[in-house]
Amino acid sequence: MMGRRRLGRQFGWLWAAYGVSTFGTWLAFDAFALIAILVLHAGPTEVSVLAAAGLAVGAAVAVPLGPWVEFRRKRPVMVAMDLTRFVALMSVPAAYALGLLSFVQLLVVSVVVGAADIAFNAASGAYLKALVRPEDLLVANGRFESTTWTATVLGPPVGTAAIGLFGPAMTVVANAVSHLLSATGIRAIGGSEPRPVRTGVDGARLRPGDLLEGWRHILTHPALRRLFFNTVLVNGLILATSPLLAVLMLGDLRFAPWQYGLAFGLPCVGGIIGSRLARRLVARFGRHKVLLTAGALRACWTLGLTFIQPGVAGLVLVIAVEFGLITCMGVFNPVFATYRLEQVPPDRIARTLSAWSVTSKLTIAALTAMWGLLAGITGPRTAIAIAGLLILITPFLLSRHDHAPHHEGDLVRSKT
Repeated sequence: MMGRRRLGRQFGWLWAAYGVSTFGTWLAFDAFALIAILVLHAGPTEVSVLAAAGLAVGAAVAVPLGPWVEFRRKRPVMVAMDLTRFVALMSVPAAYALGLLSFVQLLVVSVVVGAADIAFNAASGAYLKALVRPEDLLVANGRFESTTWTATVLGPPVGTAAIGLFGPAMTVVANAVSHLLSATGIRAIGGSEPRPVRTGVDGARLRPGDLLEGWRHILTHPALRRLFFNTVLVNGLILATSPLLAVLMLGDLRFAPWQYGLAFGLPCVGGIIGSRLARRLVARFGRHKVLLTAGALRACWTLGLTFIQPGVAGLVLVIAVEFGLITCMGVFNPVFATYRLEQVPPDRIARTLSAWSVTSKLTIAALTAMWGLLAGITGPRTAIAIAGLLILITPFLLSRHDHAPHHEGDLVRSKT
């Protein structure tokens, strides 16, 4: 019988830290864009620059952080990155209160936070693999995925209400405090963590080749290489259409803001459902079949957004399409995250996860800019359709064979 798996006190603290920081991040969803518009009276070009440059420059800054994280204890790195995000984010409401806030400061803070995000995620992935047993990785990643979608459902509506009651800087304060609480939770994990030992004559000194080691491992691994291109392209194309869908719904089709919020908040329940189903599906069908099927199904939904019409029918269509997409992502993401951790040696995890995140963020920034230009030429509906057609090709990048030495489904079945 499949009961609720206990992963121990240390994982409980890590999960709590992840939950509070994730909720803080979604509470402050689009906070910088709102501050730029409402406080600094920025136009659409400046807001687009803020979104794209923060991703791109933050990712570029994070390139040397992967090797730096690899050869250090992961828990202190996570605490340091949380504190870095706390200080950077708190500078925004402080400057706002003093009347000194500028667009340049928002841009710098978004870069610092973006780089710290990548370093934190690289360290946390490596730390998670060392913290839980291999057969528990899917359970742990499923809980993180469920927490993410829960925060996605609750955070933006609460954040929007907080902005209305307390002003645009309040959600940034809440986000900053969430990272401070996360750092406290990670410190409370306790226990000892051995310092990673680096072999070779260079000792702990950073070598130029270390910057490329993460990409080298991804591109020389037959299954990871396919997953890499698949996930980077799917995520980039989906997120590139997000602002276009906002323009289409709120501008051309005259949906009310609350309808737009409902259209993207309600379907996130599918992410919670999918993440809770992931382990059961793997136990029944095997990891590779679930990864291949969920990865293919999540590519089938975006094209449906092309057919949105005004009124209730259009709103129902968006909710249905987003629910299907997010449910498939809820299944795919924890299985993918677990498989990726299993396929990376312990001494390369931070560099590999960092390289993956850097590429993903740069791709999202580039595709967002490209699809903005495309929408300016063809209109948002046509640009969304082109993205939907391209996403349909991405399942062919998924490997038809499982290159892993063991199957997660076998591990799960042996424990149930």
